[in-house]
Amino acid sequence: MAETPNDVVLSLRDVSKTFGPITAIRRMDLDVRRGRVHTLLGENGAGKSTLMKILAGVQPATGGTITLDGRPFAPANPQQAAERGLSIVFQELSLANTLTVAENILATREPARFGFISDRRLIERAEALVRELGLPVDVRARVGDLSIAQRQLVEIAKGLSHDAKIVILDEPTSSLSDAEAEILFGIIGRLTQAGKAVIYISHRMEEILRLSDDITVMRDGEYVATLEKDRTGIDELIALMVGREMTEIYPPRLGPAPGAGVAPVLEVSGLSREAEFHDISFAVKPGEILGFFGLVGSGRSEVMKALFGMTRAEGEVRLDGAPLTLSGPAEAIARGLGFVTENRKEEGLVLGQSLRHNITMASLGRVSSRGFLRRRLEGRQAREESARLGVRAASIEAAAGTLSGGNQQKVVLAKWLMTRPRVLILDEPTRGVDVGAKFEIYRIIRDLAAEGTAIVMVSSELPEVLGLSDRVAVMSEGRLQTIADRTDLTPERVMSFATGQTK
Repeated sequence: MAETPNDVVLSLRDVSKTFGPITAIRRMDLDVRRGRVHTLLGENGAGKSTLMKILAGVQPATGGTITLDGRPFAPANPQQAAERGLSIVFQELSLANTLTVAENILATREPARFGFISDRRLIERAEALVRELGLPVDVRARVGDLSIAQRQLVEIAKGLSHDAKIVILDEPTSSLSDAEAEILFGIIGRLTQAGKAVIYISHRMEEILRLSDDITVMRDGEYVATLEKDRTGIDELIALMVGREMTEIYPPRLGPAPGAGVAPVLEVSGLSREAEFHDISFAVKPGEILGFFGLVGSGRSEVMKALFGMTRAEGEVRLDGAPLTLSGPAEAIARGLGFVTENRKEEGLVLGQSLRHNITMASLGRVSSRGFLRRRLEGRQAREESARLGVRAASIEAAAGTLSGGNQQKVVLAKWLMTRPRVLILDEPTRGVDVGAKFEIYRIIRDLAAEGTAIVMVSSELPEVLGLSDRVAVMSEGRLQTIADRTDLTPERVMSFATGQTK
């Protein structure tokens, strides 16, 4: 690994971390230089998050040495890490939903006099920071009322509110639109121009190659290689990351798309909800994948929540030709709908519960008799679904919160597949998931379509929408702009519809 002593602000040598008999990191080396973006790349479970928690003072290293500005660095807690000049923005939000944006950004550092917090100065400081960063967020708003994307921006502002030498960004664009991501990229550029080092973690190859100066690959808790961005490419990085060549990211369709004579399983006509979306009409056939694309705020997720009975909307919905009026999600499940939400941590899983419980919670009727749970049957079916989707866990009794992001997403999918849905709604099915796990989830989606499941898939990743969908629906400002065969669309044309430039 090339080293320039005057430029290196953070150095790791032979760092390891064990949890009892389990080794999470072994022999990890890393040099991070001032004024550069250093990307850390690896599959979920490669050890990236554990390494970041060590640097942030959340967990201690088991072995090895870390130096910051040439001095030993072993923070006992996040406050000590911040005092030494290291700031981190975690992928998993650490915000208090009941507090305002300003209160979250300046938590533990509120301006006070004589022991009393000054609300005026709190608002002023938060507004100054948000204005400096160029973030479209109201600092007086309650965080719980914000969208996932807006909460992500608040998390970024909170992390950048410290005067840091090193800024760690863990999957910062996972829920951001292209426009919001551009704001973040501009912030990163200003940070490096000011001589600060940025450690960047992402699974999006296009933005990695755009932003990075240096890229370090980890696999199975070990250091694999460090490469300069200009001397590598996507194929080489993926091969280093997963230990194998991946010649086809998007698996081919298994059989032909549904023909013109196939009746739709789900028909939506004139669906509207005040201030969210207007006059949405579409149909999806058995075995078809209908992709929904749009920028944040376009109304995609709101439409899906209405279809699943989570919110009420005007208009007509028909399932197998019969009117579908839902009183809530329980009836949606009973009628044959499944919904993988974009927020798996809060809406898709009970993190402290076992995989067995999470997989069967939406289909208890299938593993019960006369109102009593048949635990042996429940365990067998949970194991079957877990094996079918390739969930990697010690057992089905492991807590869902102990799994990597990719495996958690598979558990959410397993939960809905146990309900045997006629229509499966997928809202951001690969958010925060690494390339290897994405490939497996894409395979699962293809298999479901081949079995006759109608799939409605929302994604912010345009290559994903065009790579998997049979047809693509594009939304802008709460309205459906077009529905077209994916072969008739280019990325530029989709973005033109999504930004309202093409009608």
